[in-house]
Amino acid sequence: MNPPLLDAVTWNEHGLVAAIAQDASTKDVLMMAWMNRESLALTLKTGDAHYWSRSRKALWKKGESSGHIQHVKSLRLDCDGDTILMSVEQVGGIACHTGRANCFFNLAEAGNWVVTAPVLTSPHNFKID
Repeated sequence: MNPPLLDAVTWNEHGLVAAIAQDASTKDVLMMAWMNRESLALTLKTGDAHYWSRSRKALWKKGESSGHIQHVKSLRLDCDGDTILMSVEQVGGIACHTGRANCFFNLAEAGNWVVTAPVLTSPHNFKID
């Protein structure tokens, strides 16, 4: 049985909702991914972040292969019901599949994207998650 919380979400035409993961301690935005009803229900049930992969068309638990799990500390729904904000404890300090702390390492500067964060671990050390 799905929690009534799921009924308050405004799912897009593909049955998805944007989900932003924010570090509970630093407040840094770590990543944005998509959730479907099942992944949100799993996140609520287990306390660990689960997402929907649009490219693989499959559920995935963040950190399942890399060990970089996201323990959800709180979950908020925005005023339109179409974006979820999760406060998470990012295990291992790496949220991005590129091996960086977060996915927002490209900075617009003088008409170019400049990489502003180092790779902390080789992405070849784990499957994409």
